[in-house]
Amino acid sequence: MALVQTARDVIGWLATVLSGRRVGFEPAHVTFAAYECLTSGGVDLVPTDGLVEVLRRVKEPDEIAAIRRAAAISDEVYAALAEQPFTGRTERDLAWWIEQAFHDAGADGLAFGPIVASGANGASPHAEPSDLAIAPGTLVTIDTGCRIDGYCSDCTRTFATGDLPAGLAEAYVLCLEGQLAGLAAVRPGASGRDVDAASRVAIDAAGLGERYGHGLGHGVGLEVHEVPTLRPESPDVLEPGTSSQSSRASISPVSAGQDRGSRPRH
Repeated sequence: MALVQTARDVIGWLATVLSGRRVGFEPAHVTFAAYECLTSGGVDLVPTDGLVEVLRRVKEPDEIAAIRRAAAISDEVYAALAEQPFTGRTERDLAWWIEQAFHDAGADGLAFGPIVASGANGASPHAEPSDLAIAPGTLVTIDTGCRIDGYCSDCTRTFATGDLPAGLAEAYVLCLEGQLAGLAAVRPGASGRDVDAASRVAIDAAGLGERYGHGLGHGVGLEVHEVPTLRPESPDVLEPGTSSQSSRASISPVSAGQDRGSRPRH
């Protein structure tokens, strides 16, 4: 393979090199300015959708191994996090601790900025860590992951800062029940739609289905979000070699500590 050196204006250079050719492009990743530059230069652009994503849906053994290593580091960081004091610390301070912990554990980098959302902030699927001090007797949702050899882990856990009000404890148990039902439905040949539906049965029965506004999960790989998707409108079918991450329901029970970020007991 020959090395080709481009001009500093890569898009303008491509417009010259590809002039008169028909080229596929991904609309979600090409800006309007780049599109105009290429088409005005004589490039016939044809939008494509999902061609690369489909190729990445089923992972090779070495890809799965990298994802497993990234997930193992996430487990290590979460185990250490459960021993950290939460109460009185700001969400931003805890997020910074998580970044440092991944670095110390040997991750190549973060898969995305850590989400630390305490109290009512936990209801926001992509909350930004703030200077809010974490209160006692509440839940803290943490969503984070790392990269190993370019491959991502992505894990969400819910922690308690001491004894919980009855309503929060019940919501945790219900969320756990939904998560376990979703995991039990994961198998080759299952549709992403059906796996997602399995996680909703208990929550719907409790009359809280309208509060479950997100999808159950998604694939992971070179990007944090990849196919297959686990959500009501998912067209995907699970195959051997696909990898996925369960979403906000991904919480695990252990004993609760008074001033530590322990996960609620069930």
